[in-house]
Amino acid sequence: MVADSNSQIAWHRAQLGKHRAALKQIATARHDFGEIAGSNAIARTHKTVVELKRKIRDSERIIAAYERQTRRPLTTDFQTLASAPWSKWNGSDSPYRR
Repeated sequence: MVADSNSQIAWHRAQLGKHRAALKQIATARHDFGEIAGSNAIARTHKTVVELKRKIRDSERIIAAYERQTRRPLTTDFQTLASAPWSKWNGSDSPYRR
């Protein structure tokens, strides 16, 4: 993965990895040890899973918006470059650049 020059995006990428690992750990623990029916742990675990999924979704949304603004075409053929919106490549109009 390429290092991000935008610290906010770098933070969201780090959080994304951390939250996905936590979600995987919860799923693995649930599978390995099971859950006791009627316990308060089930409600807490469900609340934690919902919160982690929300945080993952929010970080993915922010990263995707940033990548849409800063992404450049991957191909270099003349037709693609001729039809590219060059005005979108100016970094001065991006709200994330400082």
